[in-house]
Amino acid sequence: MRPGAPPGAGRVAELSGGVGLETDPAGWTGLDPRGMPVAGVLATVTVAVLGATAVVAVAVRAPELAGPVALWTLAVALAVVGLAVATSYARWRCSRYRITADRVELRTGVVVRRARSLAIGRVRTVDVTAGPVLRAFGLVTLRVGTGQQRGRGEATLRLRPVERMEADRLRTLLLDRMRSAGGPPAGPADGRIAELDPRWLRYGVLTAATPLFGIAVLTVVLALVDRPLGGLLRTVPPAVRVVLVVVGILLAGTVLAFLVYAETWSGFRLDREPGSTLRVRRGVLTTRSISLEERRLTGVELVEPLGVRLAGAARVDAVATGLLVGSGAESTEHRTLLPTAPRRLAERVAAVILGESRSPTAAALRPHPPAARRRRLRRAALVVAPPVVALVVAGVTTGAGWPVVAAAVLLAVGAPVGAAIAIDTYRGLGHALVGGYLVVRAGSLRRTTVALHLDGVIGWTVRQTVLQRRTGLVTLGATTAAGRGAFHAHDVDGREALRLAAEATPSLLVPFLASGCAAGDHPRVAVPGRQQDEPGAEERRHAGEAVEGEQVEQHQLADGRRHQDRPRHP
Repeated sequence: MRPGAPPGAGRVAELSGGVGLETDPAGWTGLDPRGMPVAGVLATVTVAVLGATAVVAVAVRAPELAGPVALWTLAVALAVVGLAVATSYARWRCSRYRITADRVELRTGVVVRRARSLAIGRVRTVDVTAGPVLRAFGLVTLRVGTGQQRGRGEATLRLRPVERMEADRLRTLLLDRMRSAGGPPAGPADGRIAELDPRWLRYGVLTAATPLFGIAVLTVVLALVDRPLGGLLRTVPPAVRVVLVVVGILLAGTVLAFLVYAETWSGFRLDREPGSTLRVRRGVLTTRSISLEERRLTGVELVEPLGVRLAGAARVDAVATGLLVGSGAESTEHRTLLPTAPRRLAERVAAVILGESRSPTAAALRPHPPAARRRRLRRAALVVAPPVVALVVAGVTTGAGWPVVAAAVLLAVGAPVGAAIAIDTYRGLGHALVGGYLVVRAGSLRRTTVALHLDGVIGWTVRQTVLQRRTGLVTLGATTAAGRGAFHAHDVDGREALRLAAEATPSLLVPFLASGCAAGDHPRVAVPGRQQDEPGAEERRHAGEAVEGEQVEQHQLADGRRHQDRPRHP
């Protein structure tokens, strides 16, 4: 692939058998050969753990078979380690990379050779990670990505392994060339923004993952020592057995969640580097270094799971273009700028990141109509009522008493819990325009507060279900190229939604609003070249039909009239 090829992110060329690949080695660099012993150590540790577990399990149940199983396990382990080292050697021999003035290129493959190229102008992230084995050998993994979601990882080039000093040199080189390709000048406020306080580690156990960790640990323990522990549990009364299991789950989950949080976030530092680049460094066993250009930043998001929120803490995530989106661990790693910390500190960090004197997320938000609360109470009732009715019917039909008792307990517990969550969800709804930001808040079990810069809003969506139409509510979505692609204000009054959109981005919506609306009147959407209330216009199109090209979309709003708007085209 020639350095002067047309620019494009993630362009991949696959040539079978290596035919047609360039053979000129000028400028190409190989990966570090210490990847072979790294592969050998990783394979040895893996097969040792799995093999020892298998031998112990066999020895407990069939001691006479422990010897033959151990020999076979050793033979398989040696074969696996040898195969891992041979594969690493072949990968090292066939992998080359280089950085030109405008591209990052990588050649890989043993049987099928692949030449991949990323335009430096499309690079969004340059991340450095290192597990404990790589760190022992002084090596790291360098990832260069465009942040796009593509199959088979075409949007990311991974150089593994690379010597640490070489990775730092490549990272600096790439960031410099990214800035020269259109980045901002160096900012005056470079330096440390935040670093880990050991007291934050207590927040690591206040998540929904804690009981899941405990269940997983208890399951493994019971599987390994079923005879003594299971026999002990069978000797105690059922009520005591339940209490012991619950306590064991909570203790094991708390310890494991604490260790996971400590390993992930120990050594955390958030710095603003020259050239307006945010850099996050963290990790103990596996160290990570993630860089984000501030010109890609469109806003911030405060994330507050229920337990964390009750403790007065929050996490700060970036809303930026070119970052991975989704709910996976890799996506969260790239978004998080500050781990769970006291909320006041999180808001101060958010203000510093955005370059504001006060974080927009700390502003008072406009509450949503009472109809939104009624909708959430009805949803809670629909969750609790069906199982209660089913249990009562089962009890009446079979004549058994326990289904009726279970229904009564479920109703006594589920009704107040559901109502409390519904009311808390309603109280969490809010929206406002704060300075140059659109702030939207929603959620109860996982509350999020998003501050999105108005320059990042590229469009609006208004969605209204049949049930919302009866109460005059709509769901307003701000479309953006950053983050998840859209952020929604749920169950907003229809007139308030249009006013909010018009005030936030007049250039997008005001040209389509009908002129002459008096104060307090319902904002009307004008359709150029057509009469607003033309007879028969409603029947020419089904409500909710997708808008494409120059088709017209209709929205049924609170006053029962239909209004039309055209999609905005560049």
